[in-house]
Amino acid sequence: MPIRPRSRTRCGRALTALLWVALLAGCSAPVPAPVGAARSADAVDSGRPAAAPPASPSVSVPPAEPPASVDPSPELAPPAVTPSAPDQLIDRGLASWYGRRFHGRRTASGERYDMHDFTAAHKTLPFGTRVRVRSLQTGKEVVVRINDRGPYRHRRIIDLSQAAITALGVRHRGVTSVELLRE
Repeated sequence: MPIRPRSRTRCGRALTALLWVALLAGCSAPVPAPVGAARSADAVDSGRPAAAPPASPSVSVPPAEPPASVDPSPELAPPAVTPSAPDQLIDRGLASWYGRRFHGRRTASGERYDMHDFTAAHKTLPFGTRVRVRSLQTGKEVVVRINDRGPYRHRRIIDLSQAAITALGVRHRGVTSVELLRE
């Protein structure tokens, strides 16, 4: 074991102690009082009466629904429901699947792989992300949860569980073209 000079050890300890003091000093800083509370505390200390807080203007709230005897006009009708946003494409490419050989093994997220769950492996999406996968051959869609990393083959963008690839109707193909959409 190499022997370190004493000066380095002392400097390191001193620096560590200084950092701890700075950290603790930052944690114990007083919390500033709200603006109104500071004024009233100043007024009490100076012997002057505290100023009353500014009065809020009165706001009249219109009734939620018109009376039953009045026909609702178009101005009082509820706003039209806007359709949901169009599908947001994440990626387009090849999907493969994995099944029995990996069943029961730990995934990259730490859970056990179950080939009967609707799960998938993706290189970059966070664990727990739900993604809609659309087969370009059949047009069928399935929602999967990302719980593993992969695939590690060229041009493949996602590895689906056996249940997911079966639901898409392309299990017999092995590799198929898909689109990944935000769920």
